[in-house]
Amino acid sequence: MKENLNELSAFMVVAKEQSFTRAASKLATSQSAISQTVKNLEQRLGIKLLSRTTRSVTPTEAGERLMALIGPALEQINAGLNQMSALKDKPAGTIRITADEYAVSAVLWPKIREFLYQYPDIKIELSTDYGLVDIVEGRYDAGVRRGGLVAKDMIAVPISDEIKMMVVASPRYLERRGIPKKPQELATRHDCINLRLPTHGGLWPWSFTEKGREVKIRGEGQLVFNSINSVLEAALAGYGLAYVPESMAEPYIKEGELAEVLAGYNMVHPGYYLYYTSRLQSSPAFSLLLEALR
Repeated sequence: MKENLNELSAFMVVAKEQSFTRAASKLATSQSAISQTVKNLEQRLGIKLLSRTTRSVTPTEAGERLMALIGPALEQINAGLNQMSALKDKPAGTIRITADEYAVSAVLWPKIREFLYQYPDIKIELSTDYGLVDIVEGRYDAGVRRGGLVAKDMIAVPISDEIKMMVVASPRYLERRGIPKKPQELATRHDCINLRLPTHGGLWPWSFTEKGREVKIRGEGQLVFNSINSVLEAALAGYGLAYVPESMAEPYIKEGELAEVLAGYNMVHPGYYLYYTSRLQSSPAFSLLLEALR
C-alpha cells in the first residue's frame, strides 16, 4: 500500500507539472528516481500513463482517467495528514480517565485545571470509581490507581507521592468515647465510619504499621459510605473515627475541627499511577496531559 501511494503521488505531480525535472524539484528527489517510480507504476498496471518526448511529458488517455479517479482521494489524504500535523500545534480531542474519588480531587484536578486553560481544545472526562476498572472494556483512555493495583500489561507512570493515612475524629466524639491508644481498640470500643469498595463488595480495611509489620483492623459503626468525602463529613459531624489520607484531614486539624489519633501507627500507601495501553502513545493531546501529570 505504501509503495502504491508513493507511485501514485509521484505520477500525479509529474502529470500536473508535465515535466520530470519540475516534479523532481517539487518532491525533493532526483529526476531519474521519479522517472523510475512512474515506470514501476506503469509496469504494475500494465498500461502507459505518460507520453514522453524530448520536449514534453503529457498524460495519455489512461493517465488522464487515472488522474480523475485518484486525484480527489489523494487530496483528501493530504488534507487529513495536514490536519494531523496541525494537532501538534493545536492539540484537540477528548480524554476519558477513570480514577477513585481522592485521586480526582487531590491528584488530578490540581494539575489539569491549569492544563485545560493552556489547551482549550482538549476535553477531559473524569469518571469516579473505586473499582479496579478494565480501561479497554470500559472504553477509557487511561486509569488512575494506587501502585500495586495496576495490571501488569499496562504502561504505568507515577503521578503522585506516597499517601500517608491517618485516623481522625472530632473533639466532640473523642470527649464522648475517649482516645484510642492502639489500633486493636477500634474493633471493640469505637465507632468506625467505613468505606465500601465496589470491586469485592467489602469494607476497606484500615491498615496500620505496628512493630515493623502491617496490621489490618476492621471496625464497626453506624455509618458506611461509598464516598470518602462523605466519610470525612461524618467524622466532622462527630459520628465516629475516619480513616483518610493526611492531605484530606490536615486543613480541618489546623482549624481544630478534627484531631488525629494513633499517630504512631500511620500506614503509608504507594502513590498513584496513571496507566494506559500503548495505543495512546502517538496522541499529541494525551502526551501533553501525561507530561502535565508526571
